[in-house]
Amino acid sequence: MIGLDTNVVVRLLVGDDPRQTAQAKRFVDKRCTPESPGFISNIVLVELAWVLARSYGYGRADIVHAIETLLAGGDRVFEDHDEVRAALQDQKSGRADLIDSLIGRVNRARGCTATATFDRRAAKLETFIAVA
Repeated sequence: MIGLDTNVVVRLLVGDDPRQTAQAKRFVDKRCTPESPGFISNIVLVELAWVLARSYGYGRADIVHAIETLLAGGDRVFEDHDEVRAALQDQKSGRADLIDSLIGRVNRARGCTATATFDRRAAKLETFIAVA
């Protein structure tokens, strides 16, 4: 298994730099297989969502679609696959921002009873509690 950095994943999704996009595709085609998938960490996923929104103007639905595309590939694996899927559903339903939901769900999966926050919207999720 080999880890994939955000810039490689962005090239695969956006294709904004023809040379780097071709290099990223060749690399993933050669090195990432179902037997030895490319690993996408939570940090890369969060950075990816931020870059797609800030640098490429992706909306919430576009970001969900992009990440679902990555999830569908048999040659990639996410650090917290089930929590990512659940966080995507939260964002689709409008209950929460993808990143907030992922934070709460990953923390819960690691044994936290809740995640403390000042974020009023996140505090409405079952995985968070309000600090004030």
